[in-house]
Amino acid sequence: MVMIANLQYGWTLFVGPIDQKFHWGPTAIQVAFTVFILTDTWLVPFEGYLIDRFGPRVVVLGGGVLVAIAWVLNSLAASLPALYVAAGIGGAGAGAVYGTAVGNSLKWFTDRRGLAAGLTAAGFGAGTAITVPPIASIIQSRGYQAAFLYFGILQGLGVIVFGSFLRAPRQGEVPPAKLAVRSQTARDYRWMEATRTAMFWVMYLMFVMVAAGGLISVAQLAPIAKDFKISASPVTLLWVTMPALTFALRLNAIMNGLTRPFFGWVSDHLGRENTMFFAFLVEGAGILLLLRYLGNPTLFVILSGLVFFAWGEIYSLFPATCADIFGRKYCTTIYGILYTAKGTASLLVPLSSYISQRSGWSGVFIAAAVLNFAAALLALVVLKPLRSRALSAELIPDAMGITRV
Repeated sequence: MVMIANLQYGWTLFVGPIDQKFHWGPTAIQVAFTVFILTDTWLVPFEGYLIDRFGPRVVVLGGGVLVAIAWVLNSLAASLPALYVAAGIGGAGAGAVYGTAVGNSLKWFTDRRGLAAGLTAAGFGAGTAITVPPIASIIQSRGYQAAFLYFGILQGLGVIVFGSFLRAPRQGEVPPAKLAVRSQTARDYRWMEATRTAMFWVMYLMFVMVAAGGLISVAQLAPIAKDFKISASPVTLLWVTMPALTFALRLNAIMNGLTRPFFGWVSDHLGRENTMFFAFLVEGAGILLLLRYLGNPTLFVILSGLVFFAWGEIYSLFPATCADIFGRKYCTTIYGILYTAKGTASLLVPLSSYISQRSGWSGVFIAAAVLNFAAALLALVVLKPLRSRALSAELIPDAMGITRV
């Protein structure tokens, strides 16, 4: 998971240098980011089928090969179509790794699904914390093509080496869940059954709403810092001094990693929907504050970190909720379908570039905040009652208390 993080979170470092070399414009270049997210997410259901048929190890090893090929092609791309093809290959590889790792954690740790999914996804969220400075340094000293080449090979090999240790749980290896018995279904939904429920589509809508704001921040952070002329401004926090953009990217990676196990653990104890409500409200507020203080380098670093801390939790809360509602047996495939919501949300990234060029960043930030507030309300007012009714329908009272049908 750490090895595929730069494909998404390191992308913003390359947008400016690519535009300086080819003058394609940020909107056209950001289409590559959208292509990456689309193939990263929309192929996950198919990859889930491959996991069920061939096991997690084979799928991840194939993903590692695709990850290496993608960034090597990026280093050679001299046209927009070539850039888009490389992005599609990279997305397929990243999706194979991401979907397999998260799905496998949901199957192994049924009693602590939120924490397990969060710890697994933390690698993807925090994977750029160490690599952002060297990538930025290589781009500045040797050019962005060298950074793509060196890190592409390194990341692909890393996936292949560590992916060789993966396996799914065997029959009888996973004990039944003990924590929050009433919050987990007693049956295993097939993907066709899951997608016919209102719960699935409410979660899909919420996922799109929350993912949109975070993906825009991921892809546009460097252009935003450049527009407000703060990217190179020195910022000192906790006795560490770095340029504002580099500091923000590094802090964001750390916060984006920490939030996943933290909110996953919280949701194991306080409930998924309650945790979603609080986190989505914090993200919406953080986006509005970031808009208000974009011209201040120090607050830009701190508030962007807050936004990423309140955003990254969707990658632990949604998979855990999905497995709770629809069961363990087919959760990899069902979450793979739900995960395509991230790809749907990515369609808004080029649109955000277009809007910012026409009317500035205010409209983009306000829309993202409103979407988060709406998702927070949906979690409590719609999803929570739907899940309660579905679980109640599975229960009948008996002399010993509660028995699952």
